Amino acid sequence: MADFFNTFWHWYVAIITVLSILGCGILLWSQSTYRVKLGADGKPEKTTGHVWDEDLTELNTPMPRWWIVLFWLTIAFGFAYLALYPGLGSYAGRLGWNSTGEYKAELKQAKADYGPLFAKYATQDLKAVAADPQAHAIGERLFLTYCAQCHGSDARGSKGFPNLADRDWLHGGEPSVIKQTIMHGRVGAMPPMGAALGSDKDIESVAHYVRNLSGLTADPIKVAFGKPKFAACVACHGVEGKGNPLLGAPNLADKTWLYGGSQETVMETIRKGRTNTMPAFGEFLGEEKVHVLAAYVWSLSNEPTVMAQAK
Repeated sequence: MADFFNTFWHWYVAIITVLSILGCGILLWSQSTYRVKLGADGKPEKTTGHVWDEDLTELNTPMPRWWIVLFWLTIAFGFAYLALYPGLGSYAGRLGWNSTGEYKAELKQAKADYGPLFAKYATQDLKAVAADPQAHAIGERLFLTYCAQCHGSDARGSKGFPNLADRDWLHGGEPSVIKQTIMHGRVGAMPPMGAALGSDKDIESVAHYVRNLSGLTADPIKVAFGKPKFAACVACHGVEGKGNPLLGAPNLADKTWLYGGSQETVMETIRKGRTNTMPAFGEFLGEEKVHVLAAYVWSLSNEPTVMAQAK
């Protein structure tokens, strides 16, 4: 209950909770008895006098005793639960239970159960780990839990999220580089170049030149005008547009596009730039789990025969 920053909310929640349970008790007590209505002959009537659909009569009888007893037991259970467990604002309960403690206990037990297994793989070469069927299965489960939300369950990514099942890598596809990426994360930033290039016609010409580098359809005249303007991009992407893994600058001369290779998309990228972030998992997962996960990711773009030779 760390969300309660002052005592007001503690009492607010506690009072409403207690009053709600007491209200249920009062309602139950009021329905446990019934008033006897005397008829014209002085004898108790068995109905309330309410009739629907001509012959559907409401009887003047109390609720079943077993139902009343069960309801009282439920109310008693509610008070007992609130005394033992959190539920009344910031009151922690007599047992001191909380979800954080249970989570830590589960982590401790999991570490005791699986720690030796991860420790064994941590001493092995990443390619050897990738070739191990058990490690591969563990890595797959880690990937589906922590990576599939962005890269997809098949690891083929989507717009803005890299495909991990091909051999196109922004920072390099070596196992050690993949591990470093998972451990520390990556921040990819393509600065907006609209102001540097000038007019929309210049941006359009550069876009045609970039599309021409990868063999896509482009206007030859605009390609010629765009080539000298591409000099503003050489510092990151190189003279031939093949990128720079040290900077994470993508290769513009292949047919792999992170955001799409249409003329409009390329112009938008040049004009506004792009920013993408890969979160770091080193502190959360620990190096041993990242080691297994990195081996699995590496295996996605390498044939099993290659893995077998890497042992």
